Amino acid sequence: MTLTHKQQSIKDEFIRVRSTWAPQWESILRVDCDFLHAYLNLSAVPLRHNHLEDKVKEFIYIAVNASSTHLFAPGIQMHLKAAVDFGATREELMEVLELTSTIGIHAFNVAMPILAEVLEEDGLRERTVSADSRRQTLKRRFTEVQGPWDRIWDDALELDPDFFEAYLEFSSVPWQNGVLEPKIKELVLCALDVAATHLYEPGIRIHMRNALRHGATAEEIMEVIEIASVIGIHGALIGTQMLEDAIAAAQDI
Repeated sequence: MTLTHKQQSIKDEFIRVRSTWAPQWESILRVDCDFLHAYLNLSAVPLRHNHLEDKVKEFIYIAVNASSTHLFAPGIQMHLKAAVDFGATREELMEVLELTSTIGIHAFNVAMPILAEVLEEDGLRERTVSADSRRQTLKRRFTEVQGPWDRIWDDALELDPDFFEAYLEFSSVPWQNGVLEPKIKELVLCALDVAATHLYEPGIRIHMRNALRHGATAEEIMEVIEIASVIGIHGALIGTQMLEDAIAAAQDI
């Protein structure tokens, strides 16, 4: 289908501003180019403010797309390629994916305090000595690798130190072997928690504080939030192609 002058102009601007294009955008461009242009202006704000370097912006896009709460494969592919084009290394990108993989622990973070509360209410909680040597060693190892302790881990450490230790080993890999500076790690983790498909408030607070402690600016954190805020477009990105197919099928009847 030949594009109108207006559609072609928006496509050219999109490619210039976002340095990318995909067939999915073509469907939105054909069906409602004004909507695509409005999205372009929204998504371009952090690109124009430009507080984070380009490859770090791509790390944030990769994280919110690859999160288990979202898993938008076209976005993962698109932003991995863009990150490589901006100079990101295999090691850096693997580290972003490793950090992204830790999001599953939030089931543990949310459920363990509830379990502790329910057991307490029913008189079934067996109090352990939280200050025993093993638990104190695990707590110290956690703070040495990942930063300040938060009370969110208290029940997890008390109720199942075996699982806590295994998670500590798993989540510490990018902190002990990684190549990204701590500030960038924290910004990636903040993006995962702030994404609309997750909205994990305790983690948002923890990782914002940690990012600031590692030298992040308010503007850099704001840019992370802005990038994470546009994943809602993926509904239209997938749905508009289906809409075109549905209309075409109906016209063929």
